[in-house]
Amino acid sequence: VQLQACGGGLVQAGGFLRLSCAASGRTASGRTFNSAHMGWFRQAPGKEREFVAAISRSGGNTYYADSVKGRFTISRDNAKNTVYLQMNMLKPEDMAVYYCAADLRLTISTSRELRDYDRWGQGTLVTVSS
Repeated sequence: VQLQACGGGLVQAGGFLRLSCAASGRTASGRTFNSAHMGWFRQAPGKEREFVAAISRSGGNTYYADSVKGRFTISRDNAKNTVYLQMNMLKPEDMAVYYCAADLRLTISTSRELRDYDRWGQGTLVTVSS
């Protein structure tokens, strides 16, 4: 499974962006986007990569970091093999490279842990000016 993220850019504080992550292909065992819980993570300069949001493979359950709760919304369209991150009310501290990731372990629960995600997109840069 390959992931391609896009949608980053420069926005003023208080503005919004929508990130997209398109998936293609399948694993050697036949797992595809629809098999995966999906997550968004971010990494700011000089900081570790951190969890932002995750969504279960059905889309029925979503999870957020406290820092983005109420401002960001994760969603997915399994027919289009795409996961989205709608980011509203952006703050300078949201500035980072954002990565989408797939958890293909076929677990029931949706993880917030980087180590549980085994496919990663290339990252898309979000810059927020104050």
